[in-house]
Amino acid sequence: MRDALFAVEGRTLIVTEEQEIHPRRSVSTLVKARARLWARHNIRNNELGLSIVAALIGAVIALGVALTKFAVAEFHHVLFGVSIEEHLSGAVEIVRWRLLLVPTIGGVVYGVVAYALWRWRPRDIVDAIEANALHGGHMSLSDSLRLTGLTVLSAGVGASVGLEAAYTQLGAGTASRIGRYLHLRRGDLRTFVGCGAAAAIAAAFNAPLAGAFYAFELVIGTYTLATLVPVALAAVFATLVSRELFGEQPIFVVYSHVDVFATNYLILAGIGFAAGLLAIAAMVGVTFVEQWSKRASLPTWARPAMGGLVLGNFAWFFPQILGSGHGGIENTVANGPLGYELPMLFGLIVAKMIGSAVSIGSGFRGGMFSSSLYLGALFGAAVAASLHRLMPGTTLNDTAYVLAGMGSVAAGVVGAPVTMILLVLEATSDFSATLGVTLSVIVSVIVVRHWFGYSFATWRFHLRGVALHSPHDVGWLHDLQVANLMRRDFAVVPLDQKLSELCRQFPIDAHIRVFAVDDKGGYRGYIDLADAHGARYRDGGDALCVSDIVRGAEHFLTPGQPIRETLDHFIASAAETLAVVDNPRDRRVQGYLSEAFALRRYYRELEAHHSEELGDDELFKFHHAASDD
Repeated sequence: MRDALFAVEGRTLIVTEEQEIHPRRSVSTLVKARARLWARHNIRNNELGLSIVAALIGAVIALGVALTKFAVAEFHHVLFGVSIEEHLSGAVEIVRWRLLLVPTIGGVVYGVVAYALWRWRPRDIVDAIEANALHGGHMSLSDSLRLTGLTVLSAGVGASVGLEAAYTQLGAGTASRIGRYLHLRRGDLRTFVGCGAAAAIAAAFNAPLAGAFYAFELVIGTYTLATLVPVALAAVFATLVSRELFGEQPIFVVYSHVDVFATNYLILAGIGFAAGLLAIAAMVGVTFVEQWSKRASLPTWARPAMGGLVLGNFAWFFPQILGSGHGGIENTVANGPLGYELPMLFGLIVAKMIGSAVSIGSGFRGGMFSSSLYLGALFGAAVAASLHRLMPGTTLNDTAYVLAGMGSVAAGVVGAPVTMILLVLEATSDFSATLGVTLSVIVSVIVVRHWFGYSFATWRFHLRGVALHSPHDVGWLHDLQVANLMRRDFAVVPLDQKLSELCRQFPIDAHIRVFAVDDKGGYRGYIDLADAHGARYRDGGDALCVSDIVRGAEHFLTPGQPIRETLDHFIASAAETLAVVDNPRDRRVQGYLSEAFALRRYYRELEAHHSEELGDDELFKFHHAASDD
């Protein structure tokens, strides 16, 4: 049925192909409705349409990343006297008093602004990983803009945080909002969130491959052919726009070929092992500062000021720790250990770790992506300088140490090993160096997974009590609750009712579930009608009451329980059917749920989810047709 317009009682109605009727009060409403309907049919159900929109999203997000960069650069120019073209961590000279006062006063301003925004909207901001894992890709654009603004303010006053948190939040939030406007399916909306994150990282680092695999590893959680095209197009178009604005130079440049010989791989594996331990220390340090600041008697809005004061004192001696670290990365890759004395390198490593921990732990907004890259670059340079002193005949190029340290520390912290490997490949175009970095990255990730078990993002979820180890979509498990599955064709009887009356009221073949309740209506167990009729005809059966045959009073469900928790209850109770009560205190029966139906719905939803992930709606249809027959 095609769209049709009708005039009814002076108002215009639009009948969509789904035969829904919507009152229209203005021409603009009609135009929006028809545009949305067109979008549903030409984009939602069309892979080519989704890919084209993803490419356009990538271009738009690249502009947003550019504006964010410009805003931070303006802050640094005004507050620290750094030129617009220069990164704060790579600045040659900053007036000393600014190093101490700007982070401290900036912390006060940030604390007040952040506290005011929290009072205005007192809720946690959902990031891209949590959105895709728990909320089917739903993100608030206003919350994303709020987080982006707070991150820009944090980095602008010199906090040692990465801007990638702002980039990905802005990109993913924008893509999610566009996807919800188009009424995309859950799987497609999750892909769009990945497109936003991929575009943001690709534009920030001028690295489309790294951006795409950042989305696959951290935001979508898997790589499929259905997600490859839109994510890759978003990353490529974002990179093209970024190159038009900033040129083709990546985050760092290696001007000479890096030779890695077979005898060097043992050293690179050792760097990966130590880098994994360093990554764990960096993440635990943030948690330590955060817990200490919460135990302190300072109000919430004053904590960033204290963090800014501590950061400023360290910046007095090591100004390179201010900001995200992009300038420091460029200098360290270009100069290696030759640019620093060995004590200076170790001092910078400690100062950068403390600076990042204090900044994030005290309440500044931001991430650890670029900060971990800089920390790793410093670590690699320190290893190179140390080995030159201990083993003067070492043949490994200094740049190889820096790249291996940078990739392995960042992979351990961020939890995206392929992203870091591709970032080095795209920046250096050197397969020999990339192969060496790959070994270090693999060892680092193994160390972090074995002794820590979390990336920085999933570790933060763990501290909040959210059991997330990856962005795989588990939100549908929480959405599939008892309230959506239970049946309501049941009966209740009082505990003191005679067994003879119960059997008269409910024959043995009655297709209804019977539950016993006390005088206040609270659930006290279920009744097996076969057992009830059998007990009645035994000696003394007429003297029995419902309370003599009832069982299972300690096992029940509540409407808000998710399907996984429900299945655990069935296992613990060894019952085929459980009553559903309103809450554990009042226990008023609302319905019941059988284990067989719960399992059937669980597996149907699981199959539908896998089909959507793989982009094959026909995957399980034959199985269902056969089972239905």
